[in-house]
Amino acid sequence: MPKDTPDTSEQLISGGHLVAKALKNEGVDVIYTLCGGHIIDIYDGCVDEGIDVIDVRHEQVAAHAADGHARITGKPGCAVVTAGPGTTDAVTGVANAFRAESPMLLIGGQGAHSQHKMGSLQDLPHVDMMTPITKFAATVPVTERVADLVSMAFRECYHGAPGPSFLEIPRDVLDARVPVEKARIPKAGGYRASTRTAGDPAAVERLADLLVHAEKPAILLGSQVWTSRATQPSIDLVRQLNLPAYMNGAGRGTLPPGDPNHFQLSRRHAFTNADVIVIVGTPFDFRMGYGKRLSPAATVVQIDLDYRTVGKNRDVDLGIVGDPGLILAAVAESATGRLNGGGSRRKEWLDELRAVEAKAIEKRLPQLRSDASPIHPYRLVSEINDFLTEDSIYIGDGGDIVTFSGQVVQPRTPGHWMDPGPLGTLGVGIPFVMAAKHARPEAEVVALFGDGAFSLTGWDFETLVRFDLPFVGIVGNNSSMNQIRYGQKAKYGDARERIGNTLGDVPFDQFARMLGGYGEEVRDPADIRPALERARESGKPSLINVWVDPDAYAPGTMNQTMYK
Repeated sequence: MPKDTPDTSEQLISGGHLVAKALKNEGVDVIYTLCGGHIIDIYDGCVDEGIDVIDVRHEQVAAHAADGHARITGKPGCAVVTAGPGTTDAVTGVANAFRAESPMLLIGGQGAHSQHKMGSLQDLPHVDMMTPITKFAATVPVTERVADLVSMAFRECYHGAPGPSFLEIPRDVLDARVPVEKARIPKAGGYRASTRTAGDPAAVERLADLLVHAEKPAILLGSQVWTSRATQPSIDLVRQLNLPAYMNGAGRGTLPPGDPNHFQLSRRHAFTNADVIVIVGTPFDFRMGYGKRLSPAATVVQIDLDYRTVGKNRDVDLGIVGDPGLILAAVAESATGRLNGGGSRRKEWLDELRAVEAKAIEKRLPQLRSDASPIHPYRLVSEINDFLTEDSIYIGDGGDIVTFSGQVVQPRTPGHWMDPGPLGTLGVGIPFVMAAKHARPEAEVVALFGDGAFSLTGWDFETLVRFDLPFVGIVGNNSSMNQIRYGQKAKYGDARERIGNTLGDVPFDQFARMLGGYGEEVRDPADIRPALERARESGKPSLINVWVDPDAYAPGTMNQTMYK
């Protein structure tokens, strides 16, 4: 062969196809994306690797959907967006995943290396922007390293408590083709170690001893119980030691409603009067009153995947870092045979808590059954709770209306509750529906939106129609950002309660029908359940627009400390 004739016998592969191969090795079967010229070679690779490409109307939706995919499946999610505004649009979704400890990878485009510092199209310092809200953020320097850096980013998602990673790939790196043998493509399953650690054995033994001898114990099962798939060890420990269990975040549904150890409305009473309190997989953040709501006389134990979380904001008597499932299983094993009737002695304590719950329900009963119009939010969320089946995945996206639902709606199954998490991000509903229905097509998805929350990402209702992802959606419509309105009313008085928080009377049912879905309006509480049933039977993405009382506020809204 002449010297100047190129050798075409080598098998070449592009950067985009290396991305797809690395995603496939990680078990990714779908990417959520909004197209851009910087990233289209990734699509080409995904087609060859059999990875679904779901294209959305806003990059925030793509990032939230990747977060939602991780929560539902336990596998990392992936979103792919273009450079500049494509990446900045996705920042909110990444930040939400960061605070919620959700493992996902955002891949962003970038201008070509050859145009570095020249002012190329959509050029921004993405890595600098993403570093504070990710566990890993980097630029791929050369095509040969594309798959290697993808695998590295995923690996970092699972360092300590899970979280998101970010990778930017310059356009010339992504489009270039290199010999396959020169590209590092980590082998599936060959570059990740187990992150499951069982905690200090001495600390585990001490916790078992504390629980065996406690007279009034209580345990809170937080989001890491679901993240770590620690449902069964949690149930086993609670039943074995006859513990009253409270659940928050993704931990909801660990025990089904009606279970003798399932408690919900007596948490403040329990945390005020318990002698031993175990907090599993949830930080002492604003949701926990920064730890101040726990009795100062109680022995407090905190279990978490992240060392930095244990004892943050409040001293603990015992902190254990590690996988919640392994730790709780070890505690149960250590306590075996040592209770000596202590479980039955706790009946009086559980009866006390059950009486507190019954009193709370009795107080609320008139509102739960209210026939008033506009509809009381408690009546709406009560109807939704009754409507759920054993396999319904419930998604809450809103402020005041979802605060109402948190006191009433009870998922029947682990992993069937989804909310934004501690960042309090509105707009997660439609992307979470998208991820849940794609991952679990056989499951029913029910989503409750505030009208303000739906407006943020609602145009991707059309994406659900386009990809045939049916769900039952409900908008609790009070034409207000009511959680903020309450604070303004409390702080500044009636004359200034409606500054910057009042919305138009939007008929969201018509919006759904316009986009090819099912829509219905409800003004009479007696019509809520029939409308939900018709939405279920429609087999389409749906929105039931329920007009709720704008002057009814959730207790959680009225008790927020930021307004006091």
